Amino acid sequence: MPGFSKLNFKLIGHLIGLLFLVNGGFMLLSTVVSFLYDDGVGWPMLQSGAVALLLGGIVMVLTRNHRKEIQKKEGYIIVTMGWFFMALIGTLPYLFTGAIPNFTDAFFETMSGFTTTGASIVNDIEALPEGILFWRSITHWIGGMGIIVLAIAILPLLGIGGMQLFAAEAPGPSGDKLHPRITDTAKRLWYIYVGYTLAETLLLWAAGMSFFDAINHSLSTLSTGGFSTKNASIAYWNDQPMIQYIIMFFMFLAGTNFVLSYFAFKAKFSKIFRDEEFKLYSIFIFGLTIVAAFFIYNYSDPATSNIAHPMVFGPFESALRHGLFQVLAVVTTTGFVSADFTAWTPFLTIFFFGLMFLGGSAGSTAGGIKVVRHLIMIKNGVMEFKRTLHPNAILPVRYNNKAVQQPIVFNVLGFFIMYMLSFIVGVLVFSFLGLDFETALGGAASTLGNVGPALGDLGPAMNYDSLGTGARWWASFLMLIGRLELFTVLILFTPFFWRNR
Repeated sequence: MPGFSKLNFKLIGHLIGLLFLVNGGFMLLSTVVSFLYDDGVGWPMLQSGAVALLLGGIVMVLTRNHRKEIQKKEGYIIVTMGWFFMALIGTLPYLFTGAIPNFTDAFFETMSGFTTTGASIVNDIEALPEGILFWRSITHWIGGMGIIVLAIAILPLLGIGGMQLFAAEAPGPSGDKLHPRITDTAKRLWYIYVGYTLAETLLLWAAGMSFFDAINHSLSTLSTGGFSTKNASIAYWNDQPMIQYIIMFFMFLAGTNFVLSYFAFKAKFSKIFRDEEFKLYSIFIFGLTIVAAFFIYNYSDPATSNIAHPMVFGPFESALRHGLFQVLAVVTTTGFVSADFTAWTPFLTIFFFGLMFLGGSAGSTAGGIKVVRHLIMIKNGVMEFKRTLHPNAILPVRYNNKAVQQPIVFNVLGFFIMYMLSFIVGVLVFSFLGLDFETALGGAASTLGNVGPALGDLGPAMNYDSLGTGARWWASFLMLIGRLELFTVLILFTPFFWRNR
């Protein structure tokens, strides 16, 4: 393993320069939107895109003579620094246009976008220019696509968090060198991701959204991001249930392993229905929705929510729809809001807080711990009972009818311990920075899990503008480590990572 002195810095810089170019290209696309809608910020948007492209071009030229080989240490640095610098350069449209003139606020909003958290410090979203609204949504979309490629192609290479579990199903790499099949994987996933986005856009447009709102919400849904063009989020369309059902369908898809979508398009349905994670994910959604709808229907009046949502087809349909919507929004970490779940009952407040620790499927754009890790931990826990009774027996944990290697089980358990420790430290730091207990608790769970809406002053009817400067930077850090599977970032803070041996 190379130490600090042997790191391939030119390769690291070259790939970060490439990310600058990607950012710049999407800034120019946002500039086109700005000029089309004549929102008054077209030229500043153009300048931000030009600066990003110029910086990216300079970095790529200076690092063009690099070794075309990536080792694990470079992989960790590229992933972490790539996301950090993407967020850093992504502040330019906000700063140049004056939409978010403060750097800390602009960085928070951008990090929230690229990590697909959806937490916002903007109080009047509808007052933002169309070009900026589109840029906010695009940051989600870029981050979501990046996470899929990261999870399918890169994390198995680095051995992060048990992601090897589905590496055999995905046409990804198996060695330390970049493999040509990564490109093939990325292309397939790109086609599916773009196809889903276009399909949702057309369906939302046909259901009554304006085209601009439809494309923005599609970008946010498929990335499980949560940025909306409306202050009330999806509650703005509570009198149009079809819009919400369309978004729910695509939230469900976005929370599943995208490799399964590839199998579906190849008509390999047996692989989908045999997948244990998909089955458990579906059971979770169904069961949790029944619980939520039951309590909404019997113990709360949805009309008392801080975000009004009229009962278009009667109280039962309303309870079922909003229960399903909020379960999907929290479990998949999309974070859209159709109602203020903290205004229903105390039970449902705790219920949705608990769902922030569930997460979607591995290989999806969702954040959180991930269903497959919960599945492995449950299976290993049950297996411990059997091992207690039969100490000499060889009883491996099995996933999709295959024995899971013991190091992967340890990796999953280690990830869960680190996740909970990060959550506890997150709460403590938020409390130290002045947040009350409920707000600190919800804020740590939500930012670490990339959910968006939280509890207390950060609830679904609120935003993150109440956070102080220090708390905004801490929240940004939690969003980053949560999005990049903890180990990817935290390993950079260990002294042995930088040693030559």
